[in-house]
Amino acid sequence: MPLEQILVLLCAAAGAGWVDAVVGGGGLLQLPAVMMTGMPTVEAMATTKLSSVFGTTSAAVAYTRSTKVDRQIALPGVAMAVVSAGLGAWAAAAISAEVLRPAVMVVLLGVAAFVTLRPAMGAVPVPHLRTKARVVAAVVTAGVVIAFYDGIMGPGTGTFLIIAFTTILGLDFVSASASAKIINIGTNLGALAVFAAQGHVHWALGLGMAVCNVAGAQVGARMALRRGASFVRVVLLCVVVAMVIRLGWQQFG
Repeated sequence: MPLEQILVLLCAAAGAGWVDAVVGGGGLLQLPAVMMTGMPTVEAMATTKLSSVFGTTSAAVAYTRSTKVDRQIALPGVAMAVVSAGLGAWAAAAISAEVLRPAVMVVLLGVAAFVTLRPAMGAVPVPHLRTKARVVAAVVTAGVVIAFYDGIMGPGTGTFLIIAFTTILGLDFVSASASAKIINIGTNLGALAVFAAQGHVHWALGLGMAVCNVAGAQVGARMALRRGASFVRVVLLCVVVAMVIRLGWQQFG
């Protein structure tokens, strides 16, 4: 692989780490960059999972040092996420992305409208929303539904996790992002284990990108913690819009 191409991938990994640490969605940068090298889709997904698991873990450590992680959600959620994401990765080669993109685009447009029309959402916690039924719903949504999506497709997983935690449980954006990182570790590990067993991972490239992903994740996590929920909300909206544009281009362009 030419040196210029490697440098582009390293920069993409750093940018993806920053985006993932703030609101998720780093796959928007990392996955297309790897696929531009001509690497098959499943191998590109597998290699970026290797990079992402390091960056996500790094961001999770930064968050847990400064804000409280909801263990009642994170611990059962991460265990379920490993299994569900692994199943998604196993199914990735069998299910066409063209089938999933329209549904994901509709969900993202709904997310963008919801966040725009409800500016107070995620700004401060809303504790009265937390009931036993909602806790179960949040764990299943994050640990099963979103985790399976991460294994089979990927980009935007962290964003979906944050939205799930803010809407279902009333967490603020920063706390939701902290809990999302723990679940995201599980989704990355589950998918990576299956991809590795199938021989799809390019280890040298993935580990090199991981170094840059960690650096970007540290910067992103510290910015999110320092600037608070309003900053996370703005970045989230930008990422959602970017995801809709990219998926629309892939589907119809």
